[in-house]
Amino acid sequence: PSCSGQMTDLLFTEKDLVTSLKDYIKAEESKLEQIKKWAERLDVLSVTATQDPEGFLGHPVNAFKLMKRLNTEWGELESLVLTDMSDGFISNLTIQRQHFPNDDDQTGAAKALMRLQDTYQLDTKDISTGELPGETLSLTVDDCYDLGRVAYSEADYYHTELWMAQALQQLDQGEEAAAVDAVTLLDYLSYSIYQQGELERALAHTKRLLSLDPDHQRANGNLKYFEYQLSKQKKAEGEKTQDGGRERRSTSKGRPADYLPERKKYEQLCRGEGIKMTPLRASRLFCRYYDNNRHPMFVIGPVKEEDEWDRPRIVRYHSIVSDKEIEKVKELAKPRLRRATVHDPQTGKLTTAHYRVSKSAWLAAYEHPVVDKINQRIQDITGLDVSTAEELQVANYGVGGQYEPHFDFGRMSDVASGGATVFTDVGAAVWPKKGTAVFWYNLHANGEGDYRTRHAACPVLVGNKWVSNKWIHERGQEFRRRCSLEEAA
Repeated sequence: PSCSGQMTDLLFTEKDLVTSLKDYIKAEESKLEQIKKWAERLDVLSVTATQDPEGFLGHPVNAFKLMKRLNTEWGELESLVLTDMSDGFISNLTIQRQHFPNDDDQTGAAKALMRLQDTYQLDTKDISTGELPGETLSLTVDDCYDLGRVAYSEADYYHTELWMAQALQQLDQGEEAAAVDAVTLLDYLSYSIYQQGELERALAHTKRLLSLDPDHQRANGNLKYFEYQLSKQKKAEGEKTQDGGRERRSTSKGRPADYLPERKKYEQLCRGEGIKMTPLRASRLFCRYYDNNRHPMFVIGPVKEEDEWDRPRIVRYHSIVSDKEIEKVKELAKPRLRRATVHDPQTGKLTTAHYRVSKSAWLAAYEHPVVDKINQRIQDITGLDVSTAEELQVANYGVGGQYEPHFDFGRMSDVASGGATVFTDVGAAVWPKKGTAVFWYNLHANGEGDYRTRHAACPVLVGNKWVSNKWIHERGQEFRRRCSLEEAA
């Protein structure tokens, strides 16, 4: 679950379970203490008794005590040994486990990590050793192996190689591993490298694997196959050189092919690179106090308006929602946050989409005065009628949460790192800032869609991003934003 509210609950659930686990350990230890005392007492007794059995049993008290021990006391000991001290802990765990993440959630978290790795060009080693900004744990050999396995199951050999190599490096440096060994890692590594068309390196890893496990069937087969392929390649290359040196066949090295044509541009903008704003254009962007044509709400207290971009015009309003209002909106939305759904044109049904990794909820004005107040404020600032607008949408992007490039026809918290909104068509990037609102028209004044407003939410690297969206429909604005025949926004 990428939603921070649910994740926070899980942290506290885990804390309670640890306490419960410690109680169970105490109970188990005191049970063992009792059994130890029994064993010591009986040990002393039987040693004494067996030294002179006849003399010992000649004493009526000893005879009685032997009968009592064998008839009653060993039975009591049996009950004690059989007493299950784990009941409380296990039932607690069983109740809590229904709220735990499942395999899909774990895979989702692994994919999010790899998305971040690509978008922000992070070094595998830095991620693993916890050298990201802020407090972060390090990854074990087994963790790196698990990430590699997720990539492998997606036939993503680029990330398989990166993570299996990291796991192997940590293993080589002497780190202990619970569920994986060098042979398994080399097996995955050589195959993923071979899949990317690098025969020499695949062969080198296979040879290292065989030095550790000479009878490894698959590796022995691969060794012959790779050597055969390599000799064929070298022969073909020789012929090509005599033939005027035609190009070598391209290999599939690097990241897997993508369904998103503007991936490179999107990721550059997310990193704060490739922003298309010349110094001259930037010098024409201003900050001002704005009263929306002497609107009664703003005559005494105008709002701070800042130009973020010129074409299309994107503006930011500062200090629009207070911390108190933000907390209230989050509190109202939290119980309802669901993985965001999109309309699937093929089936006509709502499905969760791979390109939208966030949770969202809709809040109606009648639900709480704070929602009504925010809607009214949007109307006062934009001068648009929000009675035909959609309800207030609240979205939460946890770590790795993103929404890939899209149009809206047809925001709220500070984020430690990442999480910008980028406009891929015009090369703009707008970073989240708590309490501010960013506004743009995605329709021209003549009602046509403005394709320059194609935008995307960058993945959150560290922290949590809460945004609130308001889509204002063109219906109802006929006298507020008049239609014009020109395309001017």
